[in-house]
Amino acid sequence: MRWMARRARSTSRRARVLAILTVLATAVAYCAALLIPSNVGAATVTQAAGGTTSNQDGVPVVGALFTSSDGKLGAHFCTASVVQSTHGDLAVTAAHCVTGVHGQLVFVPGYANGKEPYGVWPVTAVYTDQAWQSSQDPDDDVAFLRLADASGGVPVEDVTGAERLGTNWPEPALVRVIGYPDAADQPLSCTNWTKSFSPTQLEFDCDGYTDGTSGGPFLADASGASGPGTVIGVIGGYEQGGDTPDVSYAAAFGPAVAALYQSAQAGG
Repeated sequence: MRWMARRARSTSRRARVLAILTVLATAVAYCAALLIPSNVGAATVTQAAGGTTSNQDGVPVVGALFTSSDGKLGAHFCTASVVQSTHGDLAVTAAHCVTGVHGQLVFVPGYANGKEPYGVWPVTAVYTDQAWQSSQDPDDDVAFLRLADASGGVPVEDVTGAERLGTNWPEPALVRVIGYPDAADQPLSCTNWTKSFSPTQLEFDCDGYTDGTSGGPFLADASGASGPGTVIGVIGGYEQGGDTPDVSYAAAFGPAVAALYQSAQAGG
């Protein structure tokens, strides 16, 4: 009987311990949920925790860069995104994407599986910082592209919408990064927290970001899977965006990018 009493007490103690652990686990999960922004869906939460990339259909404001000859597209080789501007005709990408490119450069927003749902937009001007032009400084690996209006004078922003441009963004930031790998006809998307790689460079850890994803936007404050966000960097900078597919970098947008943006808006 004493053995039965000891067993009963032991079982009771285990039950109390299990109950306490259950309460603690629930509290931790609740607190973690409070730390996740309300506009982040369940799938995005999984990505943020594990850095999992996924293929998705094209997003209107993000597209692939191609060269074009006689009206025919070559292979896509980088990524760009439309940003809000006075005339509605600007996109942002990495400066190394447009350095030394020969032929007509074009932007295809929302590109997926060989389709061009929002048209093909020729690039009529490229804006890069003087520091990039002189020494290809990784901290200035950013370029703005002016896009030709569609027939009838309609700017790209009226067709696709546009992302906001953010400078001096606080870190760490929860961002969605979208890019077109060279070997794929669909963009990759992943959501995770940025890290401060250096005072001027952001690090983003998600797998699958191979060549072609350069110029892909770091979108903070993103609304849903394809909603508008704030571009705070583009894949580029250190090692032109990284030399392994699971770690990407971006020059953090600061005063120099803000000045370049104003110059591009003014057409200077």
